[in-house]
Amino acid sequence: MPNFAGTWKMRSSENFDELLKALGVNAMLRKVAVAAASKPHVEIRQDGDQFYIKTSTTVRTTEINFKVGEGFEEETVDGRKCRSLATWENENKIHCTQTLLEGDGPKTYWTRELANDELILVRSWAPESSPQSLEGAVLPHPESGTLLALH
Repeated sequence: MPNFAGTWKMRSSENFDELLKALGVNAMLRKVAVAAASKPHVEIRQDGDQFYIKTSTTVRTTEINFKVGEGFEEETVDGRKCRSLATWENENKIHCTQTLLEGDGPKTYWTRELANDELILVRSWAPESSPQSLEGAVLPHPESGTLLALH
């Protein structure tokens, strides 16, 4: 089983503004969000299929606890409450589908994948995606739609 645990920092990001625009976030809030999200601090703890992910930026901190294969509540990247279900897409990749609890909006998803010492977070909305690449120090072993690559 892959070990996602560790502390991760942003290496690169693509199309985050486009994701926020597709979700209906106004231009001023998008500008603030893009600036704040440019240097997130991501902490992941993992015990088998159980995950704790804390993402901190200058604007807000989010925390999610979930077990792969079981539903949980979280917020979409634009702050809407949703019911989520994470599943293993393959041995190194988790796919999560987000369903809004209230209101309408594009369907959203995220994936987290370990590849070449990077954690790749992709936030997607039907039918687009936005990749980000994060780099970071993975513990206990050394370790990027929105693409976010962490290392």
